[in-house]
Amino acid sequence: MGNVWVLACVWVGLALVATLFAMRFKISTALTEIIAGTLAQWAIVSVVGPTGLGAKAEWITFLAGTGAVVLTFLAGAELDPVIFRLKWKEATAVGLVGFFGPFLGCTAVAHYILHWSVRSSWLAGVALSTTSVAVVYAVMLELGFNRTDFGKAILAACFINDLGTVIALGMIFSPFTFRTLCFVVASVVVFIALPFVTPRFFSRYGGHVSELEAKYLLFVLFGMGALAVWAGSEAVLPAYVIGIVLAGTVGKDHVLIRRLRTLTFGLLTPFYFLRAGSFVSVPVLLGAPLVFLALFGAKMGSKITGLFPTVRAFKYQREEGLYYTLMMSTGLTFGTISASFGLSHGVIDQAQYSHLVATVIASAVVPTMLANAWFMPRHLLHRPEKDSSSKEARAVATD
Repeated sequence: MGNVWVLACVWVGLALVATLFAMRFKISTALTEIIAGTLAQWAIVSVVGPTGLGAKAEWITFLAGTGAVVLTFLAGAELDPVIFRLKWKEATAVGLVGFFGPFLGCTAVAHYILHWSVRSSWLAGVALSTTSVAVVYAVMLELGFNRTDFGKAILAACFINDLGTVIALGMIFSPFTFRTLCFVVASVVVFIALPFVTPRFFSRYGGHVSELEAKYLLFVLFGMGALAVWAGSEAVLPAYVIGIVLAGTVGKDHVLIRRLRTLTFGLLTPFYFLRAGSFVSVPVLLGAPLVFLALFGAKMGSKITGLFPTVRAFKYQREEGLYYTLMMSTGLTFGTISASFGLSHGVIDQAQYSHLVATVIASAVVPTMLANAWFMPRHLLHRPEKDSSSKEARAVATD
């Protein structure tokens, strides 16, 4: 498919079909787009060839990468600073358990059962330790949980979980060079300056139809992404922190957030989710299904075993606790990023990459479908925003 417009039509058509299926079966669009990407790649390879879907085309790679960056930024911007202050103990406990359980468990399974090398096993542990901010945020947004304290607490725990993943990936595999030092110093300066510069800049120059605010945010995200790639990291990593530091300013501008969501979910994230699904090699999985089952069982088992009692310790009902646990058991964005990092740096081979990505995608699909089908705490969606936690939030805000 050399014609760009034909290729664009195919990808947007797949996104449209995936959205219709999501609406029909009342599941997350992100999940149906992942499945559509996997099935489409499998079908097209047999007819056109391995490059038929064009997942490695530069413009598709850019759109998908931009989708991951902006979506991760939006997820960070949804983190309510007041709720995080109230529930920092819960978020820290759940996030750390959600990281260390699969990090150690999946590493052990990969090394002692699948007989992967030490470095490959550690990479597997890092890739499968994640909780998908992209999937969790997309589900929270679609269902309306992002407006509840319950959903905000899950997003806060996701932040701690993925922070552990980012640190582990950097400490174990990324050599600390002068570029790394420059990136860290520049990031600290930018993260400190943004909460002061951004609202003043918007107040003076914003409010025009030219969408200056969106251009400003994309400039910052692309700039920090470029610096991260230059330092040997990934463009999506600073985006989450930028969203968090701007949660108290940009996150409260609902009109701006709505416009960014339209751009992100209407154009960008379909390319990201479809592309993530297209990288799964179905023949590799069919040729060694036990590897996939071992990795998937290790991730789900280590996540759920540690998370459910930890979540219940914070006084959640059984249904709420199971939904919380299953959403924290998802994986996608940082999992695929870690797997891609390992493949590009020779830590894992193509077959190991396929199994890891398939496991990551399955962990995005299976727990989310189970959570939404059987354990969704619908009563929280209809609860007025005047419960005890909201009162405590107002009390903390006035301290």
